[in-house]
Amino acid sequence: MGPPRCICEICSCGRHRCCHRPTRIYDDGAKPSHKTEYVENYPGYGNICPPESCKPKAEVQEDKARMDGTTTFKSDYLPYEIVTRPFRQQEEYRPKSGKIDLGTIYQRDYNPHKVGPVILARPRERKHTSDAKVDTVPTYRDHYRLWKSQRTESCKVERDYEPPSERFGNPSTFQDDYMPKQPNPPQSCKPCDSKLPEGPFDGNTIHRTAYVVHELGPLFVRPREEYKPSDQPFEDLTTHQRDFKGMPGEQAKSCKPESQKHGSDDPFKGTTEFQDRYQPYLVTAPEFHKPREYVPPTDKMDLKSSNRLDYIKHKVAPRAPVKPAPGRRSTGPFQGKTTTKEDYQPWKVCPRGPIKKEEEIQKPTGKFASLTTFRSHYIPHQANPPQSCKPVEVVPPGVPFKDETLYRTEYTPKKPEVCPGLNPDAVGYVYVSTDSEGHRFYRRLSPEPPGSDCSPVPEEVPAVS
Repeated sequence: MGPPRCICEICSCGRHRCCHRPTRIYDDGAKPSHKTEYVENYPGYGNICPPESCKPKAEVQEDKARMDGTTTFKSDYLPYEIVTRPFRQQEEYRPKSGKIDLGTIYQRDYNPHKVGPVILARPRERKHTSDAKVDTVPTYRDHYRLWKSQRTESCKVERDYEPPSERFGNPSTFQDDYMPKQPNPPQSCKPCDSKLPEGPFDGNTIHRTAYVVHELGPLFVRPREEYKPSDQPFEDLTTHQRDFKGMPGEQAKSCKPESQKHGSDDPFKGTTEFQDRYQPYLVTAPEFHKPREYVPPTDKMDLKSSNRLDYIKHKVAPRAPVKPAPGRRSTGPFQGKTTTKEDYQPWKVCPRGPIKKEEEIQKPTGKFASLTTFRSHYIPHQANPPQSCKPVEVVPPGVPFKDETLYRTEYTPKKPEVCPGLNPDAVGYVYVSTDSEGHRFYRRLSPEPPGSDCSPVPEEVPAVS
């Protein structure tokens, strides 16, 4: 039995690793004890091997023979004889003889009662009116007492407006901060006026001069195949007509009853129970209140109101206006001088002329030659046709193609191996412990064949994370 190993050591493919922890500062070096009261006191029951798994092995089944198209339904299906469903014949309707009794339970058990008009439970309206004059004093007039107080004098000192005798000499912010600058006109991007070349335009291009016209051969037209009708007659049978065979039997009869007239030919009596047993009640006409005739008063109307009788007039002088009294108007000429007129000096502005720069490149004086740089430096070359990259046919078309390759002839199938680090418990490993760095240690078991009675001896192997 070797030392325990972790998943990093068990893995054979290099893809499985233990989940490492970031630090091990809390590791005291002592190994944890996994002994419990159940492990110490649990008695063993002989050497018992684990049961074998009933799960089938995942093996690829080879194609042994051709698949049969018969199914369980086809093999076990037994056709039954179809018999028409018996139906009950409906009896013919025969109306009953005699007269119909139209009496109801309501007519038999109803006892009529004499009902009188409903007495109103609402009392009659009573109006309490009186012709006496109301002589009352309002609460405000009864409780209000006039205070004897003098009017407070104003503490405002009245001052007459005096215009300033000196000139206002404070310059504005614009006059203090403004500094005149010399105008710098922007540079003109307008191109120089150049003369167009004289004479007709030469429209010859390289394509027109170097183009070689090739003759095209006749276009290949595929001949159309002639239609040849079939000699055999057209079979217009469908799958339904071919496979369906109607079963012999009688035509189904309708279960709908015949339409017969229900009722009698006697004329309809329009009388109802309400018309027969209705008793009219005597209702008196409602009483309408007749208003009294208006009699205009004969005495003269007193137009004196409480405000006119109780108002006390006080002698109060009119309030003096706060607006200053208008000064004397001067008869001399109006002085229209202002700060702007005295300090502002009009500038002599002249129209700005065009700014011209001295031309660095002198204009040509001779006649314009319509020869471009491309035309002057172009060297015509003879065009060589491109070389074809199509391979030469080495194998004749009549020889059959050999599809044997080195991979097909020398390939040896191998059984895929499963990495033990993926699932150590299924391969025969038992979990032991986990250290502070995250490594899970397992031990390997050496199971004996199923025929032996000995229990497997565990071998310690590192655990899988």
